[in-house]
Formats: sequence, C-alpha cells, structure tokens
Amino acid sequence: MIQLSDDLVAELDQEAKLRGCSRSAVVRQAVREHLTASTTKGRLAQYIDGYRALPQGAVDGWGDVQDDLARTRRSTARRLDAEEEAAGMQW
Repeated sequence: MIQLSDDLVAELDQEAKLRGCSRSAVVRQAVREHLTASTTKGRLAQYIDGYRALPQGAVDGWGDVQDDLARTRRSTARRLDAEEEAAGMQW
C-alpha cells in the first residue's frame, strides 16, 4: 500500500479519468516509465563514461585499430591487383 496526499490522489483520479483507466493503472504506468528512464539513463551514463575513459580511435590493449585497417586495405588492394594481373586483366 502506498500513502498519498489528498491532492495527489485527486490529481491521480483526474489523470485516470482522462486516460479511461484505473488509478492503479496510472500508477503502474508511471512506475514502469520511471524505472525504464532510470535504467536507460544509467546505461547511457556508463556508455559515455566508457568513451571518456577510452575515446573512439584511441590505441588500447588491442592495438591501433585505424592503423590495422589501413594496413589491411593496402594488403587487400595489392592482392587483388596481383590476382587481376595474373588473370590477364589490365586496366
């Protein structure tokens, strides 16, 4: 059981009437929305903290991702050029 002031109960009853549902349904929905927003806000804060701790593109324990990507692109381009040349394709 939740204790509410008379004013709050009156506002709650008005909202329930507008929505065409019970007072309990309004309270359940409000609690659900609050918990969802609270959880989302917490997850977003963790996500932001992670990027602040290690910004995107920064070198980490996995190495320099941007450098690895560039090296892979160059290697792939050279390999494809060699395959095309071997197949007699010239541009």
